[in-house]
Amino acid sequence: MALTREQMAQRVARELKDGYYVNLGIGIPTLVANYVPDGIDVMLQSENGLLGMGAFPTEDELDADMINAGKQTVTARKGASIFSSAESFAMIRGGHVDLTVLGAFEVDVNGNIASWMIPGKLIKGMGGAMDLVAGADNIIVTMTHASKDGESKLLKHCSLPLTGCGCIRKVLTDLAYLEIDNGHFILRECAPGVSIEEIVAKTAGPLIVPDDVIEMTF
Repeated sequence: MALTREQMAQRVARELKDGYYVNLGIGIPTLVANYVPDGIDVMLQSENGLLGMGAFPTEDELDADMINAGKQTVTARKGASIFSSAESFAMIRGGHVDLTVLGAFEVDVNGNIASWMIPGKLIKGMGGAMDLVAGADNIIVTMTHASKDGESKLLKHCSLPLTGCGCIRKVLTDLAYLEIDNGHFILRECAPGVSIEEIVAKTAGPLIVPDDVIEMTF
C-alpha cells in the first residue's frame, strides 16, 4: 500500500541528525516538523524569516501572524529567531542549511528537479526553490511516484522547466526510497506491501534494484 502523506513525512524525518539546520519546502515537507525523532535537536528554518520553527499549532497555540513560507500557521520553539527574508536567503545562499526537503513535479536520473511550474497552469512562482537547490548539498525530494494519470515522475529526462540541475541525490515517494547515482535511480527501500514489480513499472528512468532492498517499517 502506498504511503500516506504523514508516513512520507515520518520517513523523511529519520534523515534528520542532531544539530542540523533544516529547511522544509511547501506541501508534504512541512509535515516533517511533526515527526522530529525524540532525542534529536534540529532547528527548522523557514525562508520567510523564521529559524526555530516548531510543530503545527493546536487551537490554543494558534497565532495568525506566525506563519511559514506556505502561509500555514506554525509555532516557534524555545530559542527561535525571527528576521527578514533577506537574511533568511543569505543563510540559504551561503550554504548554512544542512538539509533541505522539497516537493517536486519531476526528478530525473541526472539529479535534475522540476518543481515550480506546469505550462498552461496557474502558478504562484518559483519561490525560494531555486535558491534552496543551489545553496544546499543535502536535499531530499518527497513526492508521489506517479501522477494521478499513472505517469511516472521519475524520469530519464525531466520534461518540465527545471528548478535545478544535478542537485538531487535522494528521493522519497509514496512507493519507495531511492538514491540517484551515475545516471540511475537505485532502489533502497519499498513502502510496506508495495512490490518491487510495481515500483519498476512506475519508474520511467533507468532503475537499479539491489539484492538488499528493505521494506520500510512504521
